[in-house]
Amino acid sequence: MGGLTEMANIGVKLEEQLVAVGIMSPKELMAVGSREAWLRIKKTTPSARIMLLLALEGAVRGIRWRDLDEQTKNQLKLFYQNTK
Repeated sequence: MGGLTEMANIGVKLEEQLVAVGIMSPKELMAVGSREAWLRIKKTTPSARIMLLLALEGAVRGIRWRDLDEQTKNQLKLFYQNTK
């Protein structure tokens, strides 16, 4: 595909989900951002959870999701809760 699996946190399944919503490359994911990418995936996969959002943010930053700082994690958790 578009090299998305070369990014941190992105495996084959997540790459397939991203491609299905029109995000074909790492450059496109970075331009769209984790929140918009997650919202797009959520429309086609209502079961998308917070871990997916954290994984996407880590991918955009080039780090493992576990290495996101607490402030970022908290901001993403709030965003996630507000989209339920």
